[in-house]
Amino acid sequence: MSTVRTRFAPSPTGRMHVGNLRTALYAYLTAKHEGGDFLLRIEDTDQERLLEGAVDIIYRTLKRTGLIHDEGPDKEKGFGPYVQSERQRKGIYLEYAKKLIEKGKAYYCFCDKERLGSLKEKEIALYDKHCLSLSKEEVKDNLDKGKPYVIRQNNPREGSTTFHDEIYGDITVDNTELDDMILIKSDGYPTYNFANVVDDHLMGITHVVRGNEYLSSSPKYNRLYEAFGWEVPVYIHCPLITDEEHKKLSKRSGHASYEDLIEQGFLTEAVVNFVALLGWSPNSNKEIFSLKELIEEFDYHHISKSPAVFDYTKLKWMNGEYLKAMDMEDFHSMAEPYIKEVVTKYDTRKIAALVKSRIEILPDIKEQIDFFQELPSYNTNLYVHKKMKTNEETSLEVLRELKPLLEEEEDYSNDALYALLSSYVEKKGCKNGYVMWPVRTAVSGKQVTAGVATEIMEILGKEESLKRIEKGIQLLEGKETAY
Repeated sequence: MSTVRTRFAPSPTGRMHVGNLRTALYAYLTAKHEGGDFLLRIEDTDQERLLEGAVDIIYRTLKRTGLIHDEGPDKEKGFGPYVQSERQRKGIYLEYAKKLIEKGKAYYCFCDKERLGSLKEKEIALYDKHCLSLSKEEVKDNLDKGKPYVIRQNNPREGSTTFHDEIYGDITVDNTELDDMILIKSDGYPTYNFANVVDDHLMGITHVVRGNEYLSSSPKYNRLYEAFGWEVPVYIHCPLITDEEHKKLSKRSGHASYEDLIEQGFLTEAVVNFVALLGWSPNSNKEIFSLKELIEEFDYHHISKSPAVFDYTKLKWMNGEYLKAMDMEDFHSMAEPYIKEVVTKYDTRKIAALVKSRIEILPDIKEQIDFFQELPSYNTNLYVHKKMKTNEETSLEVLRELKPLLEEEEDYSNDALYALLSSYVEKKGCKNGYVMWPVRTAVSGKQVTAGVATEIMEILGKEESLKRIEKGIQLLEGKETAY
């Protein structure tokens, strides 16, 4: 068998959409699973939509996600240029379009906007082949006069066209549905539809991975391959990605692009893992995969036809699993900027260790630790917990009895404090929560926190812990309303 060669061919028009990232990932995995080559090609034929800096975004995203291309604009392997505007300047596309004209599979079209507009007014959906009837002399005369033109594919209006997709099977369309699509635009640039067929063949692409929005164009691609006498590549069309409401992902969703997700505090490894499962299922029930494991496991035959739902809750869970598994030093480096946004007094390493297994995305850190910097204002109803069997009266009793014991204690490590509170629980003959709940409430002023009472007190230290417990007593005694 020949070497499997796939390509990722993005248009540099902005941030990389999740759908584009999935296409790149599936193309990469398809090649690497078979020990093949993964190419990067920049498709910049739509000059009006190009965005400055977008090519850098493409390179940066592929590098960060580990989707390293074997060939591309920066890795010439004999199939370049790998940028379509450069290929256009070499005349590659016009050369092949003229070959189709010679075969009668394409033709010059000189229709202006007014005439094309009149077809729409008459509700004529497909181009009416008006210019196909022009004689060679008329065509030459128009070209000599410099009359603007496009080159159109000459598709049949009778019969049908069948193509095979690895996911959707054989698909047959009636040729009456095939428009004579434009191959070369009036500005001399090729359309996406023409350029990608020519480039895929010239670059030896064996497997074409793309979104299923291109299924409707595939019959026209097939007719181009057949017109040239080229071998048709393996088609792998991926299902649509929708949001939880089954609508197409949009920029408004806030998580439509890779960089959106990174800015929200997600880890690259988690995003790649999650995106891999948007339409593809492994043989097992396993959900956490490294990129190396994905290469070993990936089989494009297991891609689904059904739309994939972007489950934001699942992504957060998956990200949390990656955070839990992260090396402590690496986690601290990532967490420290978030910690310092709200806490400047205490040991960031201890705080990082406290939140590591208790968050799903990095920005969650701030809400969980803000009480360290300053005890928030709170109401005594926080001391009420039916399951723990605590209320204002029982909590006041516990805090009053514990305060002198905590004043005598010099070791404010978590272990020592836990031993002290456990001893008190045993002597009192109550459950842990009966004691731990009021203590944690007093030192945090919050209903939900990262860490238990003794972990929090270790970070706060003896002086601040006792100060907060005293404030809790005063609040429960009614000497203070809130602080």
